[in-house]
Amino acid sequence: MLEVAQVNQHYGSSHTLRGISLKLARGECLALLGRNGVGKTTLLKCLMGVLPVSSGTITFEGRDITRLKPHQRAAAGIAYVPQGREIFARLSVEENLLMGMASLSGARAAIIKQEIFTLFPVLKEMLQRRGGDLSGGQQQQLAIARALLQEPRLIIFDEPTEGIQPSIIKDIERVIRLLRQRGDIGILLCEQYFDFAHALADHFVVLSRGEVVASGGHAAMDSGDVRRHLAV
Repeated sequence: MLEVAQVNQHYGSSHTLRGISLKLARGECLALLGRNGVGKTTLLKCLMGVLPVSSGTITFEGRDITRLKPHQRAAAGIAYVPQGREIFARLSVEENLLMGMASLSGARAAIIKQEIFTLFPVLKEMLQRRGGDLSGGQQQQLAIARALLQEPRLIIFDEPTEGIQPSIIKDIERVIRLLRQRGDIGILLCEQYFDFAHALADHFVVLSRGEVVASGGHAAMDSGDVRRHLAV
């Protein structure tokens, strides 16, 4: 579904990503692990076309998307839940959701909106509240809901547990688990919280200083070694 092959990225004179390669199949969850500053968000921005790659290729469903613009990748079926959520703080919850439904027909929009409220019932109760007035956990749920309204085939999460209260983390875990069980969507989960990622992912890629230092399934991963790469 998604294949990243020997991707390099430079920011000025800094070589930020070094020969990154990974694969994600439909219906699977791939966890991208590493401490702050190792290149995880840079890689995700390259996948979304926000940052250009210096070399290498990004293929999605057999199509080379390396040079596509962000809106073209979104139209191809890739959704992104960014670090910091980036909801529209001055818009209401309902208006934020409408932004995610911009490409849907009226009938389909009504159906998927109800599906979203099943996943995140708290949002239905807060439709007229401004996004900026929600708690951090509620904003994260809104950001995920907005992304899912695009009906993506691949969804990318950047640190979805960062700064979130434990009860909301459980809700987010439940939603990701349900998406994984559907089997028709790929999930790329960028995380520092190892236990959260370990409970959800099929495969793991660990970054350090802009390069892959470990990868594989559960059996191939040494949890102690991974935790050392996540420690500050």
